[in-house]
Amino acid sequence: MADQATFADQAVEFMPALFAAAMRMTHNRADAEDLVQEVYLRAYRGFGGFEQGTNLKAWLFRILTNTFINTYRAKQRRPQEADIEDVEDLFLYHRLPAVDQATRGRSAEADVLERITDGEVKAAIDDLPEQFRLPVYLADVEGFAYKEIAEMLDIPIGTVMSRLHRGRKGLEKRLHDFVTEQHLITTEAGS
Repeated sequence: MADQATFADQAVEFMPALFAAAMRMTHNRADAEDLVQEVYLRAYRGFGGFEQGTNLKAWLFRILTNTFINTYRAKQRRPQEADIEDVEDLFLYHRLPAVDQATRGRSAEADVLERITDGEVKAAIDDLPEQFRLPVYLADVEGFAYKEIAEMLDIPIGTVMSRLHRGRKGLEKRLHDFVTEQHLITTEAGS
């Protein structure tokens, strides 16, 4: 049984990861802040029932996921907002002659991977349907195990595996479409 007096010492380190996940879920800074605040309030109130020695991060993420599912889906009907700071445009950067000269001699694969921005990967994850987005985010960004994700989402491990597979395939297709549209790779006829 955990002592509420030690809650802040143990839980505060997970706030950035929880906020990042909340942003992925809500797509809105104010809603993400509210969601994380609600998670910490619920976690503090329930910390007496937390079993010391178990995964506190997973426990907090389960509260985050459940709170989002129960509270914030209704808010998705609101128009999405984005902070200007979150918008990344590397159009000019990739066209600078010095950058072109610096990339000579590298493999085509390395060049393509460098041109896929974090923003493009984030957008590809965000475009996934929610049932696939959350498992992909929890597994591939936050590093949770299948069992932990199953507990957080309250679904069987087999369903987690299936959703991860389908989510990753969707992510792969989206990123492939991006690099093709940007002419970063060429597709050969007949392949």
